[in-house]
Amino acid sequence: MEIDLRSKRLIIKRMGQDDAPALFAYRSDPAVTRFQEWEPAGLDEVVEFITANQASVFDEPNSWFQVGIYSADNTPRLIGDIGIHFLEEASQTVELGITIAPSYQRFGYGSEALSTLIDHLFGALQKHRIIASIDPTNAASIALVKKVGMCQEAHFRQSLLYKGEWVDDLIFAILRSEWKGQFPLRRENQPRHDA
Repeated sequence: MEIDLRSKRLIIKRMGQDDAPALFAYRSDPAVTRFQEWEPAGLDEVVEFITANQASVFDEPNSWFQVGIYSADNTPRLIGDIGIHFLEEASQTVELGITIAPSYQRFGYGSEALSTLIDHLFGALQKHRIIASIDPTNAASIALVKKVGMCQEAHFRQSLLYKGEWVDDLIFAILRSEWKGQFPLRRENQPRHDA
């Protein structure tokens, strides 16, 4: 199964080797690596990452899959990515992690990308639950997941060893039954009720 999703301003699809320089540029930015485990040491590491991801299967239980977020204009460019962790099949749960290049932050691309992907996961794939694991000091990510309707379920104290330090972990989640018709932003192809 391949993924190719479109919203008003974005395309969400599998990344290609041509995306390696852009991916390396923002994934090695200190403003981004502050909250990311993966800090690529060089372009070769990014090329290897994309190659491995190209061999992975979308919606395979117990696996991670990375999609690129592209601008949907005349010259599409990679502006971010989303890690999709398909948990065990029985749970029908998916974990998401999003990264937006700093120069494209604060324009609503993150919420547009997440809402488009969540629509697909709950709609076409009929997933039951979507979660996100966030550092409590990452205020921007917390605001983003709340904007798309996720609520905090847990605060685990010093539960993750991250870059040599024990850190707290917040868990946010949303159920398919909560998503239907409740997202506050208008999505492309959604019927208008106010016209």
